[in-house]
Amino acid sequence: MSTTPTLGFLLHDVARLLRKRFEQRARGLGLTRSQWQTLAYLANNEGIHQGGLADILEVEPITLVRILDKLSERGLIERRQHPTDRRVWLLYLREDARPLLDVMREIGDVTRGEALEGILADDREKLFGMLATMKVNLLEACRMPLDGKSADS
Repeated sequence: MSTTPTLGFLLHDVARLLRKRFEQRARGLGLTRSQWQTLAYLANNEGIHQGGLADILEVEPITLVRILDKLSERGLIERRQHPTDRRVWLLYLREDARPLLDVMREIGDVTRGEALEGILADDREKLFGMLATMKVNLLEACRMPLDGKSADS
């Protein structure tokens, strides 16, 4: 049996360790990983409805509702009713969340710096390019069922 890790295991381990290191640094913020991930994605998608954010986060809508309830109780997010559909709630950050996001970005910068220590700038660019290409390849592949027919047909 080979001791060289497969690509999938190596990517998984790197992602897990990035999260672990971030969490070590972010422990003092008083947020769970789910809460800070929700804030981070919401910061880039303000005005999104709860179902859309659940899809982005790849969590069940009921799970997201619990996270949003906690963030709302802390005054970090607010729900606003959709202007034309009373069943839909749109999500927005509150001002109190913005300083937390700044701290989270700083923690992310430091954590990424630790992970990329000793990797030259050119190699970093190549790495990001290769990973971006892999992501596109896999997104396209996921749109195709295993029998080769388009998922949209």
